[in-house]
Amino acid sequence: MSDTQDPPTEESPADQQLTGEYDPSDIEPKWQDHWVNADTYAYDGDADTRFAIDTPPPTVSGNLHMGHLYQFTLQDFVARYHRMADDTVYFPFGYDDNGIASERLTERELDIRHQDYERRVFQEKCREVCADYEEEFTEDVQSLAISVDWDNTYKTIAPEVQRVSQLSFLDLYEQGREYRQRAPTIWCPDCETAISQVEQEDEDKATKFNDIAFDLVADSEGPITWDETFTISTTRPELLPACVSVFVHPDDDENQHLVGGTARVPLFEQEVPIIADERVDMETGSGLVMCCTFGDQNDIEWYQAHDLDLRLAIDESATMTEVAGDYEGMSTHEAREAIIEDLDSEGYLLESRDHDHTVQVHERCGVEVEYLVTEQWYIEMLDKKDEYLEAGREMDWYPEKMFSRYQHWIEGLEWDWCISRQRDSGIPIPVWYCEDCGEPVMARREDLPVDPLSDDPPVDACPECGHGDLTPEEDVFDTWATSSLTPLVNAGWDWDSGAEDFVWDNPELYPFDLRPQGHDIISFWLFHTVVKCYEHTGEVPFDSVMINGMVLDENREAMSKSKGNVIPPSEVLENFPVDAARYWAAGTSIGDDFPYKEGDLEAGERLLQKLWNASRLVDQLTPAAVPEEPDELSSVDRWLLAELDATIDSVTAKFEDYAFSKARNELRSFFWNTFCDDYLEIAKQRVSEGSDASTEYTLLTAHRTFLKLFAPFLPHITEELWDRLAYGDADTGGSVHTTDWPVAGGYEADLEAGETAMEVVSALRRYKTENGLPLNADLDHVEVYGHVEGFEAAIGEAMHVERLDTYEDAPDITTEVSGIDLDYSVVGPEFGSDVGAIDGGIESGDYEIEDGRLVVAGEFELGSDLFEVEETRTYSGEGEMTETENAVVVVR
Repeated sequence: MSDTQDPPTEESPADQQLTGEYDPSDIEPKWQDHWVNADTYAYDGDADTRFAIDTPPPTVSGNLHMGHLYQFTLQDFVARYHRMADDTVYFPFGYDDNGIASERLTERELDIRHQDYERRVFQEKCREVCADYEEEFTEDVQSLAISVDWDNTYKTIAPEVQRVSQLSFLDLYEQGREYRQRAPTIWCPDCETAISQVEQEDEDKATKFNDIAFDLVADSEGPITWDETFTISTTRPELLPACVSVFVHPDDDENQHLVGGTARVPLFEQEVPIIADERVDMETGSGLVMCCTFGDQNDIEWYQAHDLDLRLAIDESATMTEVAGDYEGMSTHEAREAIIEDLDSEGYLLESRDHDHTVQVHERCGVEVEYLVTEQWYIEMLDKKDEYLEAGREMDWYPEKMFSRYQHWIEGLEWDWCISRQRDSGIPIPVWYCEDCGEPVMARREDLPVDPLSDDPPVDACPECGHGDLTPEEDVFDTWATSSLTPLVNAGWDWDSGAEDFVWDNPELYPFDLRPQGHDIISFWLFHTVVKCYEHTGEVPFDSVMINGMVLDENREAMSKSKGNVIPPSEVLENFPVDAARYWAAGTSIGDDFPYKEGDLEAGERLLQKLWNASRLVDQLTPAAVPEEPDELSSVDRWLLAELDATIDSVTAKFEDYAFSKARNELRSFFWNTFCDDYLEIAKQRVSEGSDASTEYTLLTAHRTFLKLFAPFLPHITEELWDRLAYGDADTGGSVHTTDWPVAGGYEADLEAGETAMEVVSALRRYKTENGLPLNADLDHVEVYGHVEGFEAAIGEAMHVERLDTYEDAPDITTEVSGIDLDYSVVGPEFGSDVGAIDGGIESGDYEIEDGRLVVAGEFELGSDLFEVEETRTYSGEGEMTETENAVVVVR
């Protein structure tokens, strides 16, 4: 950490004046540059205490959006708080720049296809394109005052990260947790690659439900000689050439005679068995279901359970194969239309009706997935679902309710994790295969990272059979197979060939203290990180998880380019300071989705000006140097410091619990209402009459504390004020952000009496304003009925009261009911035409309130939820009465 660089100003602190209004357009960029250049947020690996954050590496495929602003700012609240509360913070930044997103970005930017280049050449193009986007992205993030240590930046395609990713693969393979298998695979025909279960999304689509006649060749008794058909209902007639069986539910009495028989598929003429199975949905369609290899997960289960034939009618690009006969070469959509037309002309199409249903699409491109038989690499997970669930329970969840999403994902897992991808932008799988026996040959750990397409295998011949020809693996890893290793990447996990063991460059970081992320990637990033790190280390990778929600538009709809409701941060920051945007980001509970509204930004702007103006006043009222604490503090000063102690403890606890909105609101309320509106008015009066050591000490102590407490939320203005008022010292590099978080000073006071006294001051200020009196006007005689013992002088000085009498008991006040307000939205439907009679009874005073219920005209009885009582309180003594929450004030 740099302790010697001067703050970015040419004036000495004594020459700087807090004049005019706060101008964030000059101040914010100045500090953003300074913090980066001065390494203000550098991680100190030798510190006694630290806090480590496992930050999510964003996929760089476009501009910064409001979700980025919100998520990064929440992370920064944590980092800034812990940097002050602890000795140092490890707060890295990463870019997820391998995988489909980077590949598509490169193809779009350069107008090329990855298939037209050798992998290494295309990967280099990807890195060049991503580097440009990442540079711009970095500048955008720095403009948000995110206190990242930019020396700890990683990219998931970087050689050192490729090494960790390939080490992970080798380690899991040696543990027996990985396998390669030719089996049904979830396939994206647009991206032309296998994907994992987590990369699917539900999408509602309108289609046709088609009733198709199948010829019965034989029933349970054997071949039949008469013409008989039965009906199959399907949304995917293009799968008819892949049909290998028909299923009937065992409880379907009407169709039980079909079980054991044979059916002929229309148009394609293959004969298929009719089998009973409990997985048939009797409520959908005809209750009879065709099984095709493959249409969905049920087809796969039936294929495996009943050892059915394999007929692959659709290839990797969603094109019909030779199995489809006359429809070969058509896309699935073209084949669907052609087959329906031919079924109709041949008399097999009985009915075609509109139907809405949910399909699975690839989350990257939105294209409906297919199920193909391909050879892929998998990480075994289904056998350890209980262990991964228990690992999740070991972490603290903020908010706690988000654990249920993790739990539901694990409980719903049906597939092991497919980690291989048929792409070019990715980390190569470090394997070769014997051309003779198929034995996989793994790369040596000391050689990593490797690319089998361009690097030689580690052996000259197959260790299993001695054959000399080895074929390189062409597939790459799923990007989540690498980004799930961020705790290991950041902690420097590696293999030491000499020691023949795994080692750590930064062992003090693991397990990390916090994983912050959005709830939309709990199943993607969080779960896979737990799986990988748990298998490699035997530990969960972080102690706590902080899950943020999503930013919605003002109609509570998700922002998307297609809807045209996206609000870019650049547009927001053209009109509002960064600190105001950060104030907005702290305005909702973590985990909750919330709409973007400018109200909080405007409130943030007002707070900045209030903080600036209050700081100017404190600067005017106090000496340049902080005085020593006087031997005797006045009651009101001791009360303010005791209230400040309570606020410090409360705000600190809320930061520890990631309750940023509650911390922000409590801090703002205490600063604005208690300190500015109440205490500063008293302090002005006391200091204006001459130097007052107690008040000056309290003002400066409170002001320094406020700057520290606001620093995580409002880093620019707090740094500017800290610098201008020369509050910093050499030990902290002059920055408020590297000073110590405030702790309670142990002040004790009668908080109740002080709070009531502030209410009295506010009431008298309001009295003067309403009566057209200046605030410094003298009041001859004031009576206070309430507990303000010890604060009489403070009230008198602040409000220029010549005679102040105080009483613990309440004055003689008469309370009368002045009206009844009915909730007509409920009263109307409940009482109908009697509402007029009820109104008339209330107007004539013909009502009584008994046990919280309203009885009108002795006939109509209304519960307490249907009305509110208006009361008038009258003071019968001399003077004008004003009431506060805890006192009655009479000006005589």
